[in-house]
Amino acid sequence: MKFDLNCDLGELDDAALEARLMEQITSANIACGGHAGDEHTMERAIRLALERGVSVGAHPGYPDRANFGRLEVAMTEEEIEDTVLWQIGRLEAVAERLGARIVHLKPHGALYNTAARDYAVARAIGSAARRWDPRALLLGLAGSPMLEVWRGMGLRVAAEGFADRCYEPDGTLRSRRLPGALILDPAEAAAQAVRLARQSGVDTICVHGDTTGAVEIVAACRRALLAA
Repeated sequence: MKFDLNCDLGELDDAALEARLMEQITSANIACGGHAGDEHTMERAIRLALERGVSVGAHPGYPDRANFGRLEVAMTEEEIEDTVLWQIGRLEAVAERLGARIVHLKPHGALYNTAARDYAVARAIGSAARRWDPRALLLGLAGSPMLEVWRGMGLRVAAEGFADRCYEPDGTLRSRRLPGALILDPAEAAAQAVRLARQSGVDTICVHGDTTGAVEIVAACRRALLAA
């Protein structure tokens, strides 16, 4: 069996960290100006991805840089659709200049978590994706309604699990505002990655690039997945 190992990148001004992370993953979700990122960070991340044969994806979030896109923002469906499409366009302009192609879309932070339970938000993201490229692959939380919304819109989806995040009993991610939301032990994260990979319906596993010790965590996950 084959699994994708993805990471959210282009969010921090740390080229060395991103280069080390890019060596371990198969897909990069690149911030494109909403919650983080600018033309410089987008270009750096895309160049690294091209050098290492890593797939490039857009990582749009709520346009709220002050809170890193981790707080829900009151926006209409049309506003969400417009900002997601605008952010994808920013990344695509850089990608085209470098000879790269964006092949997937993964919402960031609060936009992702809201879409996992709010049909209207999921629909707005799907509408933006369909306007941009109806063949694109959308990454969403495994077992959540967002995947069904996107499938119902005729879009391709990949069910995602998280190696470095704790889950609630209902399958949602534990809020970062609560204790124990993050898994910082590489061995524990690797064990969770393998469990997720063995679950039916999980296609891709994420490690966040801004998690403390992200390089060690993603390397441990890669080793464990290959061994399993």
